[in-house]
Order: sequence, then C-alpha cells, then structure tokens
Amino acid sequence: MQPRLELLSQGLVDRIIDEAFQLMLKPGIKVQSEEARALLAEAGARVDANSEIVRIPEMVARKALETTPHTFNLFDRKGNPTVFYGGDAVHFDPGSSGVHVLDPDTLEHKPSYAADLARLVKVTEMLPQYDAQSTAVVCNEIPKAVGDLYRLYVVLMFSTKPIITGSFSIKTLQSMIDMLTIFAGSRSALAEKPQAVFDVCPSPPLIWSEFGSQNLIELARAGVPAQMVSMPLAGAAAPVTLLGSVTQHAAESISGITIHQLAKAGSPIVWGGAPAIFDMRKGTTPMGAIETAMIDASYAQVGKSLGLPTHTYLCASDSKIVDAQAGMESGITAMIGALAGINMISGAGMLDFLACQSAEKLVVDAEGIAMAKRMLAGMQVQTESLATALFEGINFKGDFLKQKITRELFSKEQYLPSAVIDRDSIRGWQESGSKDTFARAKDRTNQLLREYQQPTMDEGQKKELQSMVEKLARDAGMDQLPEL
Repeated sequence: MQPRLELLSQGLVDRIIDEAFQLMLKPGIKVQSEEARALLAEAGARVDANSEIVRIPEMVARKALETTPHTFNLFDRKGNPTVFYGGDAVHFDPGSSGVHVLDPDTLEHKPSYAADLARLVKVTEMLPQYDAQSTAVVCNEIPKAVGDLYRLYVVLMFSTKPIITGSFSIKTLQSMIDMLTIFAGSRSALAEKPQAVFDVCPSPPLIWSEFGSQNLIELARAGVPAQMVSMPLAGAAAPVTLLGSVTQHAAESISGITIHQLAKAGSPIVWGGAPAIFDMRKGTTPMGAIETAMIDASYAQVGKSLGLPTHTYLCASDSKIVDAQAGMESGITAMIGALAGINMISGAGMLDFLACQSAEKLVVDAEGIAMAKRMLAGMQVQTESLATALFEGINFKGDFLKQKITRELFSKEQYLPSAVIDRDSIRGWQESGSKDTFARAKDRTNQLLREYQQPTMDEGQKKELQSMVEKLARDAGMDQLPEL
C-alpha cells in the first residue's frame, strides 16, 4: 500500500473547482494574446477586446478538460520511457533557472555561468534519485536572446535523462524544439516520444500574458508537453488564505488548459505550480515554509481529482547555505510532495528562495529523496510468514544476523545511504576527519565529477546540434561558445 497524504475533503475539492469556474466568469481571466482570445471566443467565451478580459463558461472549460490526456511519458535519449506523468507516480528533478551558484569553498553566492550549469548537469546525471534533468541555472555570460536554448544545449551535451526546461520567447521555443528533434528524428517522432517538458507560467492574479498564452498554443500544436507553473503568492498576489490561493491556482490552470486544448485537443499538459506564502515581516516568498507545501499538496489533490498529471516546487530551502535549516526544509517538503503523489517535484539543490543552486545540496537532497521514495514503497511482505518462521532456531538469542534471509533481504528492506549520511560510531567519525554533512557532500560531489563520463553521442547529431547553437549564438552577437 502506497502511503498517501490528502489535506482536502472531497467537499472542499468540489468547492475549490466550483469557485474556480466562478472566478473564470467574474472577474474573468485577462488574456493578453489576441490569438488566444480568438480561440476562446470561437469556443463560446465572452471577450472584451479593450480590457483583454475573457469570461470562460464552465461548459467550455469542461470540454477542454475532457480532451486533456491523463497520462504521458517522458523518454530518455535512447527512447526508453523514464518518467511517467500520471496517477501517484513520483519523480524528482533539480530546481530550474537559478541565477547564482553556491561556491562550496567560500560559501558565497556567485553569478552562474555555463561551466556551473555543466557541473550541475554532471552531478545530476550521476545520481539515480533524479529521474530528470533541469536547465538548472541561467548562464550569465550568454546573451538573453539565446540564454534559454543555450541552457538546453548544455544539458543535451552532458546528459541522456529527460529534461524539465522552458523558453523565454516564442522564437527560441521553436529553436529548442528543433534541437530536441535532432535526436528524435522528426517533430512527429518527438511528439510521440517527448524528451522534454516545457514550463509555462501564468501571471498572478488571473493573467495569461501574450508570451504565456502563445507558449501554450505553440507547445500544443507541436505536441510537446507543457507544464503550467501557476504561482499564487498568498497574501500578496493571491488571497491570504491557503484555500483562496489553491482556488486561484485552479482558475489559472483550468483557463490555461482551455487555451492549450483549443489550440490542439489531446496535447499533453501538466497541472503544476510554484506557489508560496508571502512573509509580511521580510517581504519574501518562503519556499521552505510548511504552508507553501500545504498549498502544493492541496492544489495537486485538486488536479488529481480532475485526472491530470501533476507537478510542484518542493525540496528547496530559503537558507543561504547548506545547513540544518536547508536540510529540515528540503527533507520535510520532499516527503510531503512524495506522500501527496505529485508526479514531478522540482526544487532540489535550491537555496535562497529558488535564486541559488548548489551541487552539494543536490547531493544531500538526493539522500532525502531516496528516503522519501523508500517511504512510498511502504511496508512490504517479503516472507511467507511475517515473523514466526524467522524465530526458528533463535532460542531467545539475538542471532538474526546469522540467518541467510537476513543477508538476502536487508538491502531490500533498507535504503543504504551514501557516505553523505553519517551512521558511523563517534570513534569512526572522528577517525574519518570529524566532517559535517556539508564537508561530506563536497567529497561526494567531487567523487561523482571524477567518475562522470560524458554520454556517447552520434557524431552527426552532435555536429548538427553544435552548428545550430553556434549560428544562433552568432546571430545574438557572440563570437564563440564558452568552453565546457
């Protein structure tokens, strides 16, 4: 039995969905894309072209929800289904789009560059706890005009795992789809076996911008999975109540699905988000707060009630270094997300309200993720009798270690952590240098980087990818790509 966390009664779920439909009529949804407004108007929505406000009837939205796929897979470079979106499957990937990295030696937050992204990708590739890669940090030396596609390029060069990514413009979105098509063979083949999902963000409260709307439309028509990342900010850009924020999330997400499915019915889309509470004392958006995790688990439960694939941002911390606070916030929220059965949980490795990435924190978080996954595996019946047969010959002595069954099953019953987790005696710990968790994580990170081997790639595909990115970079004013 997979353990499950649910915070909402069915009655509350129904009220949230009902009020979300009410919000889509009054005050309505501000849709800043003319093409999206035209699609909605043709489907029966009432559109005010001057204010850009669209009032979407429940019947129109319900029809879109009916055509939305309940499940889909992401595939690795070899064409293997690696990530399953749907049901209670749970996967993790690093958080995305940080602007800083934590220097492991000075503990400074430094602007992130291409080499930093490559380092994060390599570490993620070596850790089986991460089922997908992400375009984890912005490469600050790359022009903004091609920054999004360059991040995807780095991931493709150093990893074969599926990718959680996103574009910063419609022009580069098409280029990024073309980059993935190099490995898929054709756009139709990419739609059949998608290797990446693209984040698309509404603007709170209740706004689908020109770019966000067009992103939904283009991804739908390409058949490439879209992942909505609704970001209600409880008390600032959303109602102060947690349930109010969950309701706003539902209205933004259902309206996004409606635009998406009107562009091409049956294209895959994910009910995702990165909400937070607003800390009025500091003016910050705490991603490690328990209330943030409660909003996440609740909106995921609403999405599941509609039969939709789910995503969230958890396993992150607001701490500035990899310390006890980082471990507490990341571990607790990773477990909450896992028990809520959220299909993709982003955020591992992140500090400082999602602004900073740390390879060392990725390594620590991988241990917490492994423990969460072990919890999801639940209590399993491994033997014919639960205990009685295991007591044969024991004779009131603690000799279970001598049993063959103990040697056979202990590694199945227990998750065996890496050396990042200290389970030694105090003498053994002292003899190993009395290192704290962060020091052990630094050692583990360096070990993974030493052992990393770049995946083999067809030379023709590699040259095509490199020449495509080099040309786009030159058009953006770069003389050459950074050394990786």
